[in-house]
Amino acid sequence: MANLLTAKELKEQASIVGLLSRLGYQPVPKRGRERMYISMLRDNDSQPSLSVNDDLGVWFDHGTGKGGNIIDFGLAYWKNLNFNEVIKKIQEACAIEIGEARITRPRKATKLPHYIVHQVKPLGTHPAITEYLKNRGVYEAAEKCLKEVYYYVEDDKGVRKQFFAAGWQNENSGWEVRNKYFKGCMGHKGITVLEANAKKAAVFEGYINYLSWRTDNPLADHSIIVLNTLSLLQAGINKAKLYSSLDVYFDRDKQGFLATKDFIKALPYGTDRSSVYDGYNDYNDKIKALRHALLSAERKTDTFFSGVKVPFSR
Repeated sequence: MANLLTAKELKEQASIVGLLSRLGYQPVPKRGRERMYISMLRDNDSQPSLSVNDDLGVWFDHGTGKGGNIIDFGLAYWKNLNFNEVIKKIQEACAIEIGEARITRPRKATKLPHYIVHQVKPLGTHPAITEYLKNRGVYEAAEKCLKEVYYYVEDDKGVRKQFFAAGWQNENSGWEVRNKYFKGCMGHKGITVLEANAKKAAVFEGYINYLSWRTDNPLADHSIIVLNTLSLLQAGINKAKLYSSLDVYFDRDKQGFLATKDFIKALPYGTDRSSVYDGYNDYNDKIKALRHALLSAERKTDTFFSGVKVPFSR
């Protein structure tokens, strides 16, 4: 295949369900608009835990807490390939040529979107969202930059299902949303940049890891670049060129290491800072582990003192 589609063209034309079918994976019986699969991204999955919504063009692996678009899936599935090699693999698997789309999902421009964001509220309104962020150990850091996003999905018969999630807005006004069960984007994907120091920036894959770093570094004055998906790595690199000092905090898995390698190859003065959470997959895994250890220690202390009898004194 001589010519490669752009990432945007591939996301518009290729179907995640179609790709999985050509790779030999079939879903369990369909429930609503989501299809469930035994996760092919993990070796130990025994129950269907990977969900795909082909209308929105997103997937989510409930076992790892990761998801994204078709390119994100390719990067997770072909861990040893670089970005362009993954694009080529997906294009070949789906048999898409330049100027045609043999396997497509409906373009959102030709019909009303299946989701509608109907309300945005301050963080702290819904207890389930608050509890989710507290369990991730980032609620205090999230208060300054996240919102609660309420949206619904409407099927072809006009039946609506209501949803809510913690939301983080990207540069294209899309909402990167997360809750306990779902990770996706309402609107157009894009990176998120928080301007601060004009010379130095910290770069992250997703906003939960940024909030984890902020929890550890509440007084840091770095500008922030969050990719929101590794498929926007090049966009992040282009933005990062504006800064003379770069700290990179990508995941410590094969996909993250490859992205770090590509990032520092493009900007050699960038520094891989992921050793800060060595032993964990990402920054948030470290924060969660520390939080759980602290809570466990507090419970043991409470249990101890509840059993101590204080002598009565006159």
